[in-house]
Amino acid sequence: MARIVVIGAGLGGLPAAYELRHVLPREHKITIISNQPKFTFVPSLPWVALGLKTLASIQLDLAKTVPKHDIEFIHAAVTAIDPKSRQIRMREIDSQCQSDRILDYDYAVIATGPELAMDALKGLGAEGGYTQSICNPHHALLADEAWQKFLANPGPIVVGASPGASCFGPAYEFAFLIHDDLKRRGLRSQVPITFITSEPYAGHLGIGGMASSQWLMRKFMAEREIELMENTAISHFERDAVHLVDGRVISSKFTMVLPPFRGPKFLREAEGLTDAKGFIPVLSTYRHPSFESIYSVGVVTQLKPVEQTPIPTGAPKVGLMSEEMALAVAQNIALELGVTSGNQLRPTLQAVCFADFGNTGALFLADPLLPDAAGDRKRALIYHGIWVSWMKAGFEKYFLTKMRFGWTIPWFEKLGFRVIGLPLVEPIIPSSEPDVVRVRA
Repeated sequence: MARIVVIGAGLGGLPAAYELRHVLPREHKITIISNQPKFTFVPSLPWVALGLKTLASIQLDLAKTVPKHDIEFIHAAVTAIDPKSRQIRMREIDSQCQSDRILDYDYAVIATGPELAMDALKGLGAEGGYTQSICNPHHALLADEAWQKFLANPGPIVVGASPGASCFGPAYEFAFLIHDDLKRRGLRSQVPITFITSEPYAGHLGIGGMASSQWLMRKFMAEREIELMENTAISHFERDAVHLVDGRVISSKFTMVLPPFRGPKFLREAEGLTDAKGFIPVLSTYRHPSFESIYSVGVVTQLKPVEQTPIPTGAPKVGLMSEEMALAVAQNIALELGVTSGNQLRPTLQAVCFADFGNTGALFLADPLLPDAAGDRKRALIYHGIWVSWMKAGFEKYFLTKMRFGWTIPWFEKLGFRVIGLPLVEPIIPSSEPDVVRVRA
């Protein structure tokens, strides 16, 4: 019997645990450790931050949901991991007491999601700073509280992304949703909006742009009379001002700026486990190159930037990519345990993203998300229209349903992706992949 521990129960961790349970016999134990009591559909947090949706409507109680699928759930904060001894130290979280515990494992799938580097800029963050964030449930609720206060006494707004940020899509979404919300309230004429991004150009998105993304983002900004500041580095924040590196100061009564990401502290402190920023390096199988028991899924996985930009940017890892990683990791662990046979798998890193812009929306399809050395992809498509906003709302319901029923990507969803040419995972040919472990049939 093997014990596989998944650290994290978000968009990568929960699907990974479900897929492991699907492919492994019941003699193998699957455990999820999460410092959060609930699963949150993070792509919907921009709506929560503006009071357009309740947080409860996009969450699931892990303690009630996970055990139904023969998976152990531990509500605990991991404080250390020792890949050499294959042990995890954690502090269990309970309403009455907290206790330390050591857990042995045979495999660990690290899917923690990111830690927000709020110390990257002075004044960044809602707690101890002057900006809002939409990156986790707590911050979204703080942003909603600040937004309701702002509406009573409106003024200039700044939305954007700090140097080193890697997930730019939510910033665009939030800016356009703000415009739409203010317009409905009859307040838009009173509120100048400025969008400040560290991307070399709008629509770069940390991936070198795609299709007509630059033209479309600039068009949407102009139509909404949002001042666009591209290739711009923020220096620091004050209560009602955003200071730029070039010395300019932008007034702001409500500021939402996405921070850089890094790996959690317990990962950064594990010798040889991560890079300098705490991200997990992986082979094409998504196993750690030095520790055979460690796999990685989601945002915490190391993904090198597509190109060097004038102001540092990172590469995003969107939700579908995390599910692709989960599929590959589960199958590769099953191979190592002798449950299945054949070739190991790797995620294709193809991506489909929905964004709600209020009175319209945008669907991005990147195949793959990261271009090749020549800057090319097999396909890069963008569609826009109000129907995309409806699709995002529908997909939220569908994804939450999957998490309730213990599905990662069911057969009919896989079939749909194959029909449009997105296989999600692909076999690795050992002779051409020196970092792959050959598995006997």
